[in-house]
Amino acid sequence: MNRREFLKRGGVAASLPLTLQALPSGCATSSSVALPARQSGHLSWLEGKQPNVKAGTTWGQPWSQGELAPDQALRLIASDGQTIPLQSWPTAYWPDGSVKWTAHAVPAGVTLGQQFRVEKGSGPAPAPHHPVRVSVANSTIEVDTGLVTYSIPKTGEYLIRAMSRGGAVVAKNARMVGLVQDEVDPSAAVSRVSSFQSRTDRVTVEQEGPVRAVLKLEGVHQIEAGKEWLPFTLRLYFYSGAESLRVSHSFVFDGDDQKDFIRGLGLRFDVVQRDELYDRHVRFAGENDGLWAESPKGITGLRRDPGKAVRAAQIAGRKTPPLNEWEPGVADRLHWVPVWNDFTLSQLSANGFAIKKRTKAGHAWINADQGHRASGAAYVGGASGGVLFGMRDFWQLHPVQIDIRNAGLDEAEATLWFWSPEAPPMEVRFYHDGLGQETHEQQLDALRITYEDYEPGFGTAHGVARTTDFVLCVLAATPSRSATVDWAREIRTPGQVVAAPEDILKTGVFGGLWSLPDRSSAQKKQIEDRLAWQLDYYHQQVNQRHWYGFWDYGDVMHTYDVDRHVWRYDIGGYAWDNSELSPDLWLWYSFLRSGDAQSFRLAEAMTRHNRDVDIYHLGRFKGLGTRHNVQHWGCSAKQLRISTAAYRRFHYFLTGDDRTGDVLNEVVDAGEALTRVDPTRKLSNREPVPGPERMQVGTDWGSVASNWLTAWERTGDDRYRQRLVDAMRTIGGHPDGFFAGTYGFDPETKKLLAPADREAQVSHLSAVFGLVEINAELIQLLDVPEYKTAWLRYCRLYNASDEEKQAAVGRAFGTHLEAPHSRLTAYAAAQGKDSALAKRAWKEFRLPQEFALQWTGERQAILDVKGPQVLNPVVEAPWLSTNDSSQWGLAAIQNLALIGNDL
Repeated sequence: MNRREFLKRGGVAASLPLTLQALPSGCATSSSVALPARQSGHLSWLEGKQPNVKAGTTWGQPWSQGELAPDQALRLIASDGQTIPLQSWPTAYWPDGSVKWTAHAVPAGVTLGQQFRVEKGSGPAPAPHHPVRVSVANSTIEVDTGLVTYSIPKTGEYLIRAMSRGGAVVAKNARMVGLVQDEVDPSAAVSRVSSFQSRTDRVTVEQEGPVRAVLKLEGVHQIEAGKEWLPFTLRLYFYSGAESLRVSHSFVFDGDDQKDFIRGLGLRFDVVQRDELYDRHVRFAGENDGLWAESPKGITGLRRDPGKAVRAAQIAGRKTPPLNEWEPGVADRLHWVPVWNDFTLSQLSANGFAIKKRTKAGHAWINADQGHRASGAAYVGGASGGVLFGMRDFWQLHPVQIDIRNAGLDEAEATLWFWSPEAPPMEVRFYHDGLGQETHEQQLDALRITYEDYEPGFGTAHGVARTTDFVLCVLAATPSRSATVDWAREIRTPGQVVAAPEDILKTGVFGGLWSLPDRSSAQKKQIEDRLAWQLDYYHQQVNQRHWYGFWDYGDVMHTYDVDRHVWRYDIGGYAWDNSELSPDLWLWYSFLRSGDAQSFRLAEAMTRHNRDVDIYHLGRFKGLGTRHNVQHWGCSAKQLRISTAAYRRFHYFLTGDDRTGDVLNEVVDAGEALTRVDPTRKLSNREPVPGPERMQVGTDWGSVASNWLTAWERTGDDRYRQRLVDAMRTIGGHPDGFFAGTYGFDPETKKLLAPADREAQVSHLSAVFGLVEINAELIQLLDVPEYKTAWLRYCRLYNASDEEKQAAVGRAFGTHLEAPHSRLTAYAAAQGKDSALAKRAWKEFRLPQEFALQWTGERQAILDVKGPQVLNPVVEAPWLSTNDSSQWGLAAIQNLALIGNDL
């Protein structure tokens, strides 16, 4: 709509404080931001330069088919020409057995520079100065990075028994802790709060150096009363020469949402204190480079001055001069100076944190300071050593908290809460009572107004997960203020190495459906500018709309409410997007073609969210994901199209992330879940299909195919290739191919079963959940001519004229999502080198309907909306939805790659 129509439909007067802005001033475009240099043939840092803290790094790198043999040695050449110690391992293979993706790790402390490269070499890579050593004994595993030694029990109450440096134990007894409450109703007479702690049941050594070692711990959390719940997987990452340890903790919620209300979840450990009270230090990193730094026994600001050198030493975190060098009248009165034992930083929302301290339990807390968004890093220890620790995405995953207790005793206790005990108990109950929707007919009728697919018992969080990443740095001294800030930066935004976009493109990974940005013509520039604008817009919306929180961070909203000037956060299926229509693919392809850090971080946060929260990891719905809803688990449509590996494999291959790899493993056989949950169970007019399960040829098959393809790539196991080939032959051998709509599926044999001939069945959703992208890879990797023919037929006909459809499949089915499907037309045009078809594709893409909103005139209106119409000032594009952005973005990217010369 234009501005006049918008104001009229929204029921607001033209005098309201709404201002129209054109593209450049409404939101800055990515093209106007200086991007880090990405040189072909080289690797670089995502944000442009190597972090000041060099803590050890892991990344992924692609290779062209036939380029790298599995036994080929690799070496890393830094920007100054030095050969750097490197640990490499394959993460995917091409059909010919050559390596498709590798992951690499480098030691801590090495300087790679701005541009560096991995190349084929002869013989092993040089050994690191301090190789990681893993020693396995009967009851413990010891890991030595060269600077720090860790003792990890194979079973029991502690994750890490001791962390030692220079022969002395600095920290010990690391464990996960929590609180659970059995009642949250304010009218309840009493509620009981129980504490729980992690229990390790199994430890697996996944890697043992020499550059990187990884230990995988599996266990449960044990409540005081003996109940076991919240199964967890935790990985410990050790790098050679590192004084830091990375911890990745994932748990699955398996409680009763009516009586198991989490009051706190955290990582706790004890720090040995050997310094005098005035030589001990507590640090909290605030926003940007802000730092709160004090001592349990402060010696500044006293009525008597101990001396400038003494004060300067404490402020800097250094050991103070001997007492006999202090000014008279201070040292012999230190016992009158209070000892502050306890410190807390709490961030209960995305927009404010507070720091407080007290002398001891039973006495008042004193407010120390406040701020906006804390970095989530802290230090406790003394001039002779301590622990700097922190949590990634701290304020984004609120409510969070850092507690330091007993800083004035021989052992301090530190807890990094990833659910703050000062926050209200965690609520995962379904948000309404069903509204009388008892039958499928009632549920389908309700769907017509709120877009929510409800069914009793389906809106459960039982089986969803969340992952939190921590860093523990075992230091030999209190870090300087600048070093503390550097560590805080590294914890909140870990350094990430990436390959140049042109190098990824030429390897042929991910199906070749993208190209590098090209503004060589006015038309291409117009498309590129909108692609860049869309990314900036969503980056801005995340912050302005406060899309943060423990269960929410990483996701975006589905549809906008023009009248309230908010996204429809409270309306059924219009709220959280949950990967609907593939925003994940849009963001990852955007990064591949640009190398842009902003698109990477948006895509990474989305993957880290949806791989955990939007998918079930145990229980009845295991292997399935949940359609969009007010709550991420709220919709009764539990589907393969959300849990598909198609959305997660980018993150795994680009980063080597093990948690993402776990989830890719979980969904390999997710198709079996269709036996437990039929996505079409509410439809009364379903035609029968052979076999025990129904598999829709679009959303279901595309998801299963991506799961099997990823498993085949990662393992080289031929059984997955055979599953793919058999299914592709079944579809390709059917007279209707992709127009058959629904096939049968046998979960035992993993075979598709051809349905009887019937009228063509076409869904506008079949191709918009990764089928286009996965089919491009299947056709690239597997020679099944009949499948390719069937797919190209579908691509040509979907947007064809009614006459062409009638002649080909017997009916003129309606065309929906015409602009997104233009990329199917483009694919067929590129495969057949058909210029006329390419021109048709561009015409479909440019149509000013639905997704193809013209980027001209008032249709590009972007509004600044201010009070009193909204709570906070926001920028809005009232005509845009996430469906629009995702599918328009994918169509634009793929059309430019496939038929750019025909524009």
